[in-house]
Amino acid sequence: MKFEHLIQINDPLNPLIDALTREQLWRGLVLHAESPKLFVPHLDDCVISERSAAGFRRQRRFGELRIDDRVILTPLREVRYEVHPQGEISASSLAVTIEAPSEHSLFVRFRYDDGHDAATDAANAMYDEFKKSAYQEADIDTIRLLRELAAAGRLDASYLN
Repeated sequence: MKFEHLIQINDPLNPLIDALTREQLWRGLVLHAESPKLFVPHLDDCVISERSAAGFRRQRRFGELRIDDRVILTPLREVRYEVHPQGEISASSLAVTIEAPSEHSLFVRFRYDDGHDAATDAANAMYDEFKKSAYQEADIDTIRLLRELAAAGRLDASYLN
């Protein structure tokens, strides 16, 4: 399943939406990667290891299920999650990209790839529709929470230092 969707962050034509800066949005997306328990209520634990300037590795635990992944950071541009094959879990990826088509417009593109070939995607079409819907709702919730954190000043550089 290859799936992507776009969420508008800033809309210069809608004064009811509080604008976020690229920096606030970036800090929020990194926070989502580093502290996923804030965003995923059913996540039991997340341990970060092998940190470098380019990203980090982490292990997330959902009950008995453990998922190891790698987070690659391209500052102010993209957070990429790569899950390597492990047990019953196949390789997959998620790229979360900040896009600014104009000076006052800001979007986030979520690009999912579960690593399956076209034949598997065809066989799983109905199931994949449910996954797409769940992913999109989770991403909308993430952006909603980032907006709340920004409104509270928790994504400002001075708050994080």
